[in-house]
Amino acid sequence: MIKDQNIFITGGAGFIGSTLVNALVANNKITVFDSMARNALKRLPCATHSNLSIVQGDVMDKNAVMQAIKGANYVVHCAGVAGIDTVIKKPTHTMNVNIIGSSNVLEAALTLADCKRVVCFSTSEVFGSQAMDVRESDRTVIGAAGHARWTYAVSKLAEEHLAIAYHQEFGLPTTVLRPFNIYGPGQVGEGALKIFIQRALQDQPLYVYGNGTQIRAWCYVDDMVKATLCAMFAASAIGESFNIGNARSVETIFGLANTVVRTLNSKSSVEFRPALSADIELRIPCVEKMREILGLEATVDLHEGILRTADFYRALMAHDEPMHATGQLCAQK
Repeated sequence: MIKDQNIFITGGAGFIGSTLVNALVANNKITVFDSMARNALKRLPCATHSNLSIVQGDVMDKNAVMQAIKGANYVVHCAGVAGIDTVIKKPTHTMNVNIIGSSNVLEAALTLADCKRVVCFSTSEVFGSQAMDVRESDRTVIGAAGHARWTYAVSKLAEEHLAIAYHQEFGLPTTVLRPFNIYGPGQVGEGALKIFIQRALQDQPLYVYGNGTQIRAWCYVDDMVKATLCAMFAASAIGESFNIGNARSVETIFGLANTVVRTLNSKSSVEFRPALSADIELRIPCVEKMREILGLEATVDLHEGILRTADFYRALMAHDEPMHATGQLCAQK
């Protein structure tokens, strides 16, 4: 258990970051460093907690990062550009933020007098378009150069190399996490399950792009946060990378759409649309390392995760808050 520590979280107003803040803020001093372009934190009980400080800033601003990180014992680097639609529209911005921003955070962490851990968030996309039962030690594969779709994976892989290099060269206690399709209450931006659930609650059509045979392993956000906490605490996690996911919650995109409709007793139809970009056909992790070193296994199955997430969005609807579920779903993240 992490207690009475100063924790610096970049991207802490985002989906996973804000859920992590909620788990830690009662017993620790938290500094969230975020551009606030997307703010999932505002809907959580911890948003006004006395242990929470929010610094609005950009990881591209090295001086701002250096100032905000002072006194931290733990650093969790969640900030980055993500979301297929966003990445395709702004590939150079994606690479600059994910590479230069990560370098700035790691450089700032080096200046800390008592840095116990730096946890960096990578992505399952570093395994390319065909990833079945992939292990952390497996070869990373990126799509063809020139396809904007892959700039996210390339930039996150560069972040991984930086994080591990800082450990090997300077002794910085870094750990890398590779999340596999995280979903749940409070998700901001793009995401297949989020959009399917939001639309199903309103009996709107669910759009499947491509042929719907793309396969994913879906991991509920609480399991991701538990893994992050373990990675922050376990001494054996230093210098290591971990797949974080639920290898038992596997569905095709078409099957997922139908599962959401059935689980929520929705009247939504499931409709096919042409694929809008290069896509990943298969993405299922091997999570043995997470189980053996972090002592953790995902526990929330897909059915339960859908119900919990739907409860969150029903509450928003009850308060007449917009859910932004009508936009396109570009690829099946």
